[in-house]
Amino acid sequence: MIILAPSLLSADFSKLSEEIKNIEEAGAQYLHLDVMDGHFVPNITFGAPVVKCIRPISKMVFDVHLMIENPEKYLEDFARAGADILNVHAETVDDLKAVMNTIHSLGCKAGVTIKPDTPLSAIEGVLEDVDMVLIMTVYPGFSGQKLIPEALAKIPTLNQIKKDKGLDFDIQIDGGVGIGNLKEVLDTGVNIIVAGSAVFSAENPAQAAKDFLTVFKEYE
Repeated sequence: MIILAPSLLSADFSKLSEEIKNIEEAGAQYLHLDVMDGHFVPNITFGAPVVKCIRPISKMVFDVHLMIENPEKYLEDFARAGADILNVHAETVDDLKAVMNTIHSLGCKAGVTIKPDTPLSAIEGVLEDVDMVLIMTVYPGFSGQKLIPEALAKIPTLNQIKKDKGLDFDIQIDGGVGIGNLKEVLDTGVNIIVAGSAVFSAENPAQAAKDFLTVFKEYE
Protein backbone atom coordinates (compact mmCIF):
# COMPACT_ATOMS: atom_id res chain seq x y z
CA MET A 1 0.00 0.00 0.00
CA ILE A 2 1.26 3.46 -0.94
CA ILE A 3 0.46 6.21 1.54
CA LEU A 4 0.01 9.94 1.06
CA ALA A 5 1.27 12.16 3.87
CA PRO A 6 0.43 15.82 3.14
CA SER A 7 2.75 18.17 5.01
CA LEU A 8 0.93 20.58 7.31
CA LEU A 9 3.73 23.11 6.87
CA SER A 10 2.19 24.17 3.56
CA ALA A 11 -1.36 24.50 4.89
CA ASP A 12 -3.21 27.75 5.53
CA PHE A 13 -2.91 28.09 9.30
CA SER A 14 -5.76 30.61 9.42
CA LYS A 15 -8.15 27.74 8.65
CA LEU A 16 -6.21 24.76 9.91
CA SER A 17 -9.15 22.63 10.96
CA GLU A 18 -10.81 22.98 7.55
CA GLU A 19 -7.56 22.22 5.72
CA ILE A 20 -6.97 19.04 7.72
CA LYS A 21 -10.54 17.78 7.35
CA ASN A 22 -10.53 18.41 3.60
CA ILE A 23 -7.47 16.31 2.87
CA GLU A 24 -8.60 13.57 5.25
CA GLU A 25 -11.98 13.34 3.52
CA ALA A 26 -10.14 13.20 0.19
CA GLY A 27 -8.38 10.04 1.36
CA ALA A 28 -5.02 11.11 2.77
CA GLN A 29 -3.92 8.52 5.32
CA TYR A 30 -1.11 10.34 7.15
CA LEU A 31 -0.57 13.94 8.22
CA HIS A 32 3.10 14.91 8.10
CA LEU A 33 4.05 17.37 10.85
CA ASP A 34 7.35 19.20 10.35
CA VAL A 35 8.72 20.41 13.67
CA MET A 36 11.59 22.89 13.29
CA ASP A 37 13.58 24.55 16.04
CA GLY A 38 15.58 27.32 14.36
CA HIS A 39 18.84 25.51 15.17
CA PHE A 40 19.08 22.25 13.24
CA VAL A 41 17.22 24.06 10.47
CA PRO A 42 16.92 27.84 10.06
CA ASN A 43 13.15 28.08 10.42
CA ILE A 44 10.83 27.65 13.41
CA THR A 45 7.42 26.01 12.97
CA PHE A 46 5.40 24.58 15.86
CA GLY A 47 5.69 22.28 18.83
CA ALA A 48 3.79 19.69 20.84
CA PRO A 49 0.96 22.08 21.88
CA VAL A 50 -0.13 22.46 18.24
CA VAL A 51 -0.04 18.70 17.72
CA LYS A 52 -2.17 18.25 20.85
CA CYS A 53 -4.62 20.91 19.64
CA ILE A 54 -5.27 19.31 16.25
CA ARG A 55 -5.20 15.68 17.42
CA PRO A 56 -8.95 15.55 18.29
CA ILE A 57 -10.05 16.74 14.84
CA SER A 58 -8.42 13.97 12.78
CA LYS A 59 -8.09 10.20 12.70
CA MET A 60 -5.14 10.35 10.32
CA VAL A 61 -1.81 8.91 11.42
CA PHE A 62 0.23 11.78 12.85
CA ASP A 63 3.70 11.47 11.36
CA VAL A 64 5.89 13.85 13.39
CA HIS A 65 9.18 14.76 11.72
CA LEU A 66 11.50 16.25 14.32
CA MET A 67 13.92 18.57 12.55
CA ILE A 68 15.38 19.64 15.87
CA GLU A 69 18.52 19.33 17.95
CA ASN A 70 18.43 17.01 20.97
CA PRO A 71 15.16 15.35 19.89
CA GLU A 72 15.39 12.83 22.73
CA LYS A 73 14.42 15.62 25.16
CA TYR A 74 11.04 16.10 23.48
CA LEU A 75 9.94 12.60 22.51
CA GLU A 76 7.63 12.17 25.49
CA ASP A 77 6.00 15.57 24.89
CA PHE A 78 5.11 14.70 21.32
CA ALA A 79 3.99 11.19 22.21
CA ARG A 80 1.63 12.61 24.83
CA ALA A 81 0.40 15.20 22.32
CA GLY A 82 -0.81 12.45 20.01
CA ALA A 83 2.04 11.51 17.67
CA ASP A 84 1.76 8.08 16.09
CA ILE A 85 5.19 8.15 14.48
CA LEU A 86 8.25 9.99 15.78
CA ASN A 87 10.93 10.54 13.18
CA VAL A 88 14.35 11.84 14.21
CA HIS A 89 17.33 12.90 12.13
CA ALA A 90 20.38 10.66 12.25
CA GLU A 91 22.50 13.80 12.14
CA THR A 92 21.17 14.96 15.54
CA VAL A 93 21.56 11.80 17.61
CA ASP A 94 24.64 10.06 19.02
CA ASP A 95 22.93 6.79 19.99
CA LEU A 96 20.25 6.11 17.40
CA LYS A 97 19.42 2.67 18.74
CA ALA A 98 18.67 4.04 22.20
CA VAL A 99 16.41 6.74 20.74
CA MET A 100 14.52 4.18 18.63
CA ASN A 101 13.99 2.08 21.78
CA THR A 102 12.72 5.13 23.69
CA ILE A 103 10.24 5.94 20.93
CA HIS A 104 8.90 2.39 21.00
CA SER A 105 8.61 2.51 24.80
CA LEU A 106 6.35 5.56 24.40
CA GLY A 107 3.98 3.56 22.22
CA CYS A 108 4.92 5.23 18.93
CA LYS A 109 6.45 3.91 15.74
CA ALA A 110 10.09 4.88 15.31
CA GLY A 111 11.54 6.54 12.25
CA VAL A 112 14.99 7.72 11.26
CA THR A 113 15.65 10.47 8.73
CA ILE A 114 18.69 11.40 6.66
CA LYS A 115 19.42 14.60 4.75
CA PRO A 116 20.33 14.49 1.04
CA ASP A 117 24.07 14.49 1.72
CA THR A 118 23.99 11.89 4.53
CA PRO A 119 24.93 8.38 3.34
CA LEU A 120 22.86 5.29 4.04
CA SER A 121 25.80 3.94 6.04
CA ALA A 122 24.83 6.39 8.80
CA ILE A 123 21.66 4.39 9.54
CA GLU A 124 22.53 0.81 8.57
CA GLY A 125 23.14 -0.07 12.22
CA VAL A 126 19.55 0.70 13.23
CA LEU A 127 17.54 -0.60 10.28
CA GLU A 128 16.44 -3.59 12.37
CA ASP A 129 15.03 -1.19 14.99
CA VAL A 130 13.01 1.19 12.82
CA ASP A 131 9.50 1.22 11.44
CA MET A 132 10.29 3.90 8.87
CA VAL A 133 13.21 5.42 7.02
CA LEU A 134 12.68 8.94 5.69
CA ILE A 135 14.88 9.98 2.80
CA MET A 136 15.01 13.76 2.43
CA THR A 137 15.19 14.77 -1.23
CA VAL A 138 15.54 18.45 -0.38
CA TYR A 139 17.51 20.12 2.39
CA PRO A 140 15.27 20.37 5.46
CA GLY A 141 13.93 23.71 6.57
CA PHE A 142 12.00 25.15 3.64
CA SER A 143 8.98 24.06 1.62
CA GLY A 144 8.69 24.39 -2.15
CA GLN A 145 12.21 23.20 -3.08
CA LYS A 146 13.02 21.08 -6.15
CA LEU A 147 13.75 17.38 -5.69
CA ILE A 148 17.44 16.42 -5.61
CA PRO A 149 17.84 13.37 -7.93
CA GLU A 150 21.00 12.13 -6.21
CA ALA A 151 19.06 11.72 -2.96
CA LEU A 152 16.30 9.82 -4.75
CA ALA A 153 18.91 7.36 -5.99
CA LYS A 154 19.39 6.07 -2.41
CA ILE A 155 15.97 4.41 -2.36
CA PRO A 156 16.64 1.39 -4.63
CA THR A 157 19.79 0.69 -2.60
CA LEU A 158 17.83 0.92 0.64
CA ASN A 159 15.18 -1.40 -0.76
CA GLN A 160 17.86 -3.92 -1.67
CA ILE A 161 19.31 -3.79 1.85
CA LYS A 162 15.81 -4.27 3.24
CA LYS A 163 15.26 -7.30 1.01
CA ASP A 164 18.67 -8.86 1.68
CA LYS A 165 18.23 -8.58 5.45
CA GLY A 166 14.58 -9.60 5.46
CA LEU A 167 13.51 -6.38 7.18
CA ASP A 168 10.12 -4.73 7.26
CA PHE A 169 10.07 -0.94 7.39
CA ASP A 170 8.38 1.80 5.39
CA ILE A 171 10.41 4.01 3.08
CA GLN A 172 9.24 7.60 2.98
CA ILE A 173 10.36 10.43 0.73
CA ASP A 174 10.05 14.12 1.58
CA GLY A 175 10.86 17.00 -0.70
CA GLY A 176 9.93 18.25 -4.13
CA VAL A 177 7.39 15.56 -5.04
CA GLY A 178 4.50 16.56 -7.28
CA ILE A 179 2.23 14.97 -9.84
CA GLY A 180 4.77 15.75 -12.54
CA ASN A 181 7.52 13.56 -11.07
CA LEU A 182 5.38 11.21 -8.97
CA LYS A 183 5.72 8.15 -11.21
CA GLU A 184 9.50 8.55 -11.34
CA VAL A 185 9.52 8.64 -7.54
CA LEU A 186 7.24 5.63 -7.15
CA ASP A 187 9.39 3.62 -9.57
CA THR A 188 12.14 3.64 -6.92
CA GLY A 189 10.03 1.55 -4.55
CA VAL A 190 9.13 4.19 -1.97
CA ASN A 191 5.79 3.60 -0.23
CA ILE A 192 5.07 6.82 1.70
CA ILE A 193 4.98 10.14 -0.13
CA VAL A 194 5.18 13.45 1.71
CA ALA A 195 3.66 16.27 -0.34
CA GLY A 196 3.43 19.80 0.98
CA SER A 197 3.06 22.51 -1.63
CA ALA A 198 1.75 20.02 -4.21
CA VAL A 199 -1.30 19.40 -2.02
CA PHE A 200 -1.96 22.25 0.40
CA SER A 201 -0.84 25.03 -1.96
CA ALA A 202 -2.92 23.70 -4.85
CA GLU A 203 -6.03 25.57 -5.92
CA ASN A 204 -8.07 22.63 -4.64
CA PRO A 205 -6.08 20.69 -2.00
CA ALA A 206 -8.67 17.92 -1.73
CA GLN A 207 -8.57 17.30 -5.48
CA ALA A 208 -4.78 17.44 -5.43
CA ALA A 209 -4.75 14.71 -2.79
CA LYS A 210 -7.16 12.63 -4.88
CA ASP A 211 -4.90 13.03 -7.91
CA PHE A 212 -1.98 11.57 -5.95
CA LEU A 213 -4.10 8.66 -4.76
CA THR A 214 -5.25 7.92 -8.31
CA VAL A 215 -1.63 7.51 -9.42
CA PHE A 216 -0.93 5.34 -6.36
CA LYS A 217 -3.57 2.85 -7.48
CA GLU A 218 -1.57 2.13 -10.63
CA TYR A 219 1.25 0.80 -8.40
CA GLU A 220 -0.83 -1.33 -6.06
